[in-house]
Amino acid sequence: MDVRDSRTRQNPRLALSVVTTNAAKERGPLRALFSAMRPRQWVKNGLIIIAPAAAGTLAHHDVALHTGVAFVAFCLVASGLYLLNDLRDVEADREHPTKRFRAIAAGQLGAVVVAWSAVVLLVAGFLLPLTISRPGDLYVVLGLYVVISLSYIFWLKTLAIIELGAVASGYFLRAYAGAAASHIFVSTWFLVVISFGALFLVVGKRDSELKVIGAGTTRKVLAEYTSSFLDSALTLCATVVVTGYCLWAFDTSHAGLSSNRDAVLPVRLSVVPVVFAVLFILRSVEAGNGAAPEDLVIQDRTVQVLIVIWATLMVFGVYS
Repeated sequence: MDVRDSRTRQNPRLALSVVTTNAAKERGPLRALFSAMRPRQWVKNGLIIIAPAAAGTLAHHDVALHTGVAFVAFCLVASGLYLLNDLRDVEADREHPTKRFRAIAAGQLGAVVVAWSAVVLLVAGFLLPLTISRPGDLYVVLGLYVVISLSYIFWLKTLAIIELGAVASGYFLRAYAGAAASHIFVSTWFLVVISFGALFLVVGKRDSELKVIGAGTTRKVLAEYTSSFLDSALTLCATVVVTGYCLWAFDTSHAGLSSNRDAVLPVRLSVVPVVFAVLFILRSVEAGNGAAPEDLVIQDRTVQVLIVIWATLMVFGVYS
């Protein structure tokens, strides 16, 4: 029996690869290209909404338009980078229990098609912000995202610790892009929560990968980590996230809450779903079931419920 198949049966998340096999065989060229663009991971770009929503300005027409443009631009640019990453890692992906079913690793897309598609997506993503006023700040964020991502693809992914920061920066820049697109002031505690929250998710994913897949050819940098180190890093990040969010939620100077006493309570109560979400993810990682953030949002019912509760409290708090 293939070792990869054995691991697939042992882990319910990896067992999804059995279903993916048949789907991968049936993909045509266009469907294969769309799949390689990883539309599931566009969920991450939802972070762009957080800053204008927390500031209470998302309902403004210009802010909503700028946020939408930033969202689509990040989807296009990120997809172009995903294509380049998968083209670079095609051999390693073929050894991975689930990544081997990606269109490029499965041999459903040629290298030339992938390369040109990536260029088109990147160019389109950088042209789109021209449709809004004063796109300079958004271009800075997009530029940093591309530079860091390309550095990760071709170099940083082999450097322990540094690669964690490189991946986490992608989440941070997405969250900051929402503020940059509409020139919204961002509080210090917001930046702390987003930064360490992103690092928390990345470390959790690496911890699960090490426990389930092990240090091998699929992600060579895993050989540089131990479970005890990643568990400690995860606890550190979780502590900072919870502390930072509490300080942000109890700071009534943001979003005009100081002038609206009724708004203070829902925002402070939003600490509860955040803490429970952190604890839930810690438990999942400890069991070796930590998933990519987009999978947690799309597939996990508990996380979905906590997100809905948090969003409801924030809407009542900020927009009441």
